[in-house]
This record gives sequence, C-alpha cells and structure tokens, in this order.
Amino acid sequence: MFFVSTAPLADDGRINCSPKGLDGLRVLGPRQIAYVEFGGSGIETVAHLKENGRIVIMLCAFDGPPKIFRFYGHGRSVEPHHADLETLLRIFPNMPAIRNFVVVDIECIRDSFGYGVPEYDFKCERESSKELV
Repeated sequence: MFFVSTAPLADDGRINCSPKGLDGLRVLGPRQIAYVEFGGSGIETVAHLKENGRIVIMLCAFDGPPKIFRFYGHGRSVEPHHADLETLLRIFPNMPAIRNFVVVDIECIRDSFGYGVPEYDFKCERESSKELV
C-alpha cells in the first residue's frame, strides 16, 4: 500500500490524497516510477497532473524498521490513446480495470522515521477488489 497526493494551483482548490494498492507500483528507472489508476475511483489526480504535474508518492513501513519515503516529482497520465500504454501494460500484467497509468519523474526523495506508523499484518485483499476484474 502507498499513498498519492496532488494539488491544484488555485488557493481554494482541494488537495487530493489517495491510498493505492494491489501491487500497482513499479520502478521504471533510476528516477522514474509508475503506478496503476483503477476504474471506480475519482479522477482528481489526473486533473491535477494535467494542470501542473506536481505529485508526491509516500510509502510507509508497516513492519520492520519504522521508515517513510516520499517521492516528489512531476507526473503524467498515460491513457488508452497514448503510445506508452502498451509498454506499461506489459510491465503491469494481469491488473484489473486499468483506467490509466501515472508515470512520475522523480526530482527529490525524502526519508524519515515512521515512529507514528503502527505495525500491521496483511490479512487479505478486499472482496471489492475482485469486482475490478
């Protein structure tokens, strides 16, 4: 599980923060990552990326040493009509209900201690995630 945040440029716009999962994150290169956006969720992230590209992805350790990593960068949405779609589909095989991918060019990585993050055990994927297939 990881978290994605974006924000519009307008002062009165809402910041969007979303949890992501289902093994939907990949490292594409030394300064590039991508993740899957599934159907059924809002599309605020894509709207913000098209407006300004700013994005942060946060990963937390739920077991082991208490660590948090934040990947700051500029992202873009890869949608069905884009040339990069086929390449990303091969990198994310057998993923359900792909709406689009988000590719992030990383500008900065920050780590910190995650002492406030509790330890959790993975139980199972939610039944509702099977509806995405």
